Amino acid sequence: MDEWAGGRVGGWDGVLGMAKGLVKVYRDLEVYQAAFAAAMEIFEISKAFPIEERYSLTDQMRRSSRSVCANLGEAWRKRRYQAAFIAKISDCQAEATETQIWLEFAVKCHYLDAEVGRTFYRNSDQILGQLVNMVRNAPTWTIQ
Repeated sequence: MDEWAGGRVGGWDGVLGMAKGLVKVYRDLEVYQAAFAAAMEIFEISKAFPIEERYSLTDQMRRSSRSVCANLGEAWRKRRYQAAFIAKISDCQAEATETQIWLEFAVKCHYLDAEVGRTFYRNSDQILGQLVNMVRNAPTWTIQ
């Protein structure tokens, strides 16, 4: 049996794609690391977007991508209550999907190369898949 209160999580190294070995804090989650890296990449590429998009597409894309990480951190702290945990992971999924929509707009507006956009979209799909697995296996992630 896993000892969540002590910070020990069993070896989920491929089943969920979420953790390899010990997960003590949300930053240890592979999904968090992938989402954080994606948000930072979006920040960097969005610097080249037109100035007139600063308070619309650029801001929305940056906010939604960062929100995935923030909601993961909140979900981690709400593991004591499965319904609250699932609700926060659901928020992560919604924010990741919103980011995909803004990426599509960036490509269609020719602010972002189509191949770069596809790469970001695929990465986002992988993050969404990991989040779906967390919901499917919520009893494993929540504190009993």
